[in-house]
Parts: sequence; C-alpha cells; structure tokens
Amino acid sequence: MTIQGKRALVTGGSRGIGADIVRQLLDAGAKVLTTARSATATVPEGAAFVEADVRTQQGAAALVAAANRELGGIDILINNAGAGRAFPGGATTIPDEEWQDSLDINFLSSVRLNSLVLPQMKEQRSGSIVHISSVVAFAPIGPLLHYAAAKGALDTYSRGLAIEVAPFGITVNAISPGNITTPGGDRARDELSAGGSIAPVGRTGTPADIANLVTFLVSERAEWITGQRFTVDGGEFPYR
Repeated sequence: MTIQGKRALVTGGSRGIGADIVRQLLDAGAKVLTTARSATATVPEGAAFVEADVRTQQGAAALVAAANRELGGIDILINNAGAGRAFPGGATTIPDEEWQDSLDINFLSSVRLNSLVLPQMKEQRSGSIVHISSVVAFAPIGPLLHYAAAKGALDTYSRGLAIEVAPFGITVNAISPGNITTPGGDRARDELSAGGSIAPVGRTGTPADIANLVTFLVSERAEWITGQRFTVDGGEFPYR
C-alpha cells in the first residue's frame, strides 16, 4: 500500500493520533506538512512543519498557503486537530466560550480547510479527505456534550460533502476513534476521574490503530470508499 509522491497536509500532527498519521504517511512515501499551535512542537522526522491556529479563517488560510508553497499542492487532507475539555458538573456548567471554541477547533476548522483545499482538488480531479471524529458523537455524555455536538456536526457534514465532491474523484470519510491512549484523551479521563475502559478485544486503542485506517483510506485501494464513518473502538460500540 503506497502513496508515493502524494502531498499530504495533516493538522494536529505533533503528538498522539496526528503524529502517528504523519509517520505512517511518510513511511508510505508521501510528502507531509503538519501543524500545531505552538512553534515549539516537535513533529516526526521527515515532515515539514508550520505553526498555525486552525480555529480561525486567517489561520486556516495561512496554513493552506504554506502547504502549497512547501509541497506544491495538496492531494491528501487529514483534519485531525481537535480538543475536548471535560466539565464534570455536566452540560449546564459548560461556559459559552467553550461551546464556541469546541465548534471552531472540532468542526469549523475542517469546514474552512476543506473550502480552501477543494478547488485545487476539483481541478486535478482527485483527492482524499479524512476527518478524525469521535465515538462521543453518537454516545454523548454531559461533561463532553460541547465536544460531542461538534463531532456530530462534523459527521453530518462529512457525509454530505462526500456526495457533493464524489464526481470530481475526491473521497471524504470520517473515523470515530474509541478509547485511545493519547495525551488529550488521558487528560479528559483524568478530568472525569474515569479510567480507560478495556474494549472487547482486550486492550485500549493506540494512535497506530487509527493511523492504519487513515493510510488505507487515502490510498488507491480505497478509491471506491467515500461518505463513510468508520468506528475504530475494539468492539465497544458494534454496528455503529
């Protein structure tokens, strides 16, 4: 499974799921640019890096411009940047600004980046977009309801966008990770004083479990797969 020479933009690629996606795309032969909000972030060796805040239209535009300069275009877009701060007191304790911030990072960042990248993908009549969603989109809990709502919006948007751009040879899919060991996921579990559950397969997930599927979905082997949401959770939520 190779994507030799493909040009990939991965948001949030300095740690966790994003870093593993970057590594696997590089291993498969892609040229990769990734981003984080901090200039001090470390990224996998071999990837280009630019500091950017994709929560804003200006940040998204600057990132796409940088990717076009560094890579010469974009064939693959992985919208991985996201965050979800838990509020143990439940939905009514989530401040208004947290709702807006969650929408910006977990949903609108993808909308803005896609809108900037899709014109060139349509022109070249090829491209792959993957959205990293979450199982909380269909299994929401009060302390993370703002995050769940944003990811639910992302899932709906992803399906609709896939239908619209399919005639241009562009695929759009979403992945919903379950209980994955990442810095962000560990922090949320600490805030909720909840340990990681063991899925039916007998272990918690790893970033590589998600990156494996991403690498397949952006390869030529998956060119007839679009408009799908894949739940990767070790069997915790079957038939979702």
